[in-house]
Amino acid sequence: MKKKYKVLRLILGDQLNSTHSWFNQQDGSVLYVLMELRTETDYVWHHIQKVCAFFAAMEGFAETLNNNGHDTLYIKIDAPSNKQSFAANCDTLIKKYSIEHFDYQLPDEYRLDKELKSYCSKLSIPSKVYDTEHFYTTREELGQFFFGKKGLLMENFYREMRKKHEVLMAGKEPVGGKWNFDEENRSKLPKNHKPYTPLLFDNNVKSSYDRIKAAGIKTIGSVIAEHFYWPINRKQALELLSFFTEHCLPLFGTFQDAMHTHEWSVYHSRLSFAMNIKMLSPKEVITAVLMKWEQDKKTISINQVEGFIRQILGWREYMRGIYWLKMPEFETLNYFNHRRKLPDWYWTGNTKMNCLKHSIDQSLKHAYAHHIQRLMITGNFALLAGIKPDDVDFWYLGIYIDAIQWVEITNTRGMSQFADGGIIGSKPYAASANYIHKQSNYCDNCFYNYKTKTEKNSCPFNSLYWDFHDRHRAQLNLNYRLSMVYRLWDKMLPGDREAILLRADFCLNNLDKL
Repeated sequence: MKKKYKVLRLILGDQLNSTHSWFNQQDGSVLYVLMELRTETDYVWHHIQKVCAFFAAMEGFAETLNNNGHDTLYIKIDAPSNKQSFAANCDTLIKKYSIEHFDYQLPDEYRLDKELKSYCSKLSIPSKVYDTEHFYTTREELGQFFFGKKGLLMENFYREMRKKHEVLMAGKEPVGGKWNFDEENRSKLPKNHKPYTPLLFDNNVKSSYDRIKAAGIKTIGSVIAEHFYWPINRKQALELLSFFTEHCLPLFGTFQDAMHTHEWSVYHSRLSFAMNIKMLSPKEVITAVLMKWEQDKKTISINQVEGFIRQILGWREYMRGIYWLKMPEFETLNYFNHRRKLPDWYWTGNTKMNCLKHSIDQSLKHAYAHHIQRLMITGNFALLAGIKPDDVDFWYLGIYIDAIQWVEITNTRGMSQFADGGIIGSKPYAASANYIHKQSNYCDNCFYNYKTKTEKNSCPFNSLYWDFHDRHRAQLNLNYRLSMVYRLWDKMLPGDREAILLRADFCLNNLDKL
């Protein structure tokens, strides 16, 4: 006899929060459902590791819920009954089980928020939306904090979060006497320094991989499905958190901006995927870091801890707040009116520029790059070259395992491409080869010379840097943080400026060959 349920609860693929209050007690009248859908796999070209990780984590979560006494249905991508949309599948279940009430949790993407609101408005049964119980802040909190204030400076929001949640505070003052230790966190890896070997898991996700391939889903990158090393359940996520606090936190801050051809993770936590699908909460991650620091202040200095907490309590919460404050307009912004196509080698890594080759190769191999590789290598080049923000978003949203639109588009279109005209950043994150050389060994043995600007083998970043600022002078000239840049440009001899712009023009007309 078919079991009857009164309530259908939809769980999205990035809502794998086993500590959610939904699961505090068993209720035989509730049916939970998770779905693998083409609407979610096909809106960009996702990295194969990303799709495998989502499917494996979702399926494992459904199994855990069932084992814990919560009736859960898992609809696979190849299920004959799968109609490949949340609405159609939910309609089928509501009819099949004579459901009387529909529940879901707040989606983190505007697209799904709009879709589920619309769906509920058409239902003949009542519905209710719940908080995900994951973030420190509500969707509206950032907008409320900045209401009536000039600008949306992250630093101000971050300090408010520190005070409100009593993180790294000594009464009303910041621990260590400063809010920000960024100046101590910009070191290059010393020549013979070897970071701690990253913790890699050994999961077999071949069943997920086979479903993806059989369905004909277009993906990018590579995967070893029988030995998948990303965390796909809460136990592994907690293990990775413990590994980070034990082995990586002591040098995290110092080398958080460092890049190296032989190191893909350096001292980074690689917790972003586990956090973004809610296997871990930001609060428990920060609590674990603070506990480890309290136990071992001799080994772990304040700059390591503050640099990490800033990324989570500061940037992560801030970007989510900006997303809900500025969407849907944000995804259309193009302040510089950039129109060039993304170079083909962003999909292959086949470029003579060593920094881009390594950053892209790493991304294709691991579905991961740390924030400086994303911001100051791949993002910086796209900005200087005038790449269309839609193309840049499409690439970033697909290639990284942790990329979900709320965190991707604010970092990419906003912080990296300055397409928002300064909502997030006070100036464009533009840099020449000199910065890349300071933070990495990428310039060693590169085809291009990082020291020159106008020769045939001059690093393209150098001429493109000056061309970018010259091209957009009307929009940037009054930015006080760029006054030094324009003074240096104006002091150059006219012939030197012309040679730089000629080299930049050559690079821009031959982007696919660089």
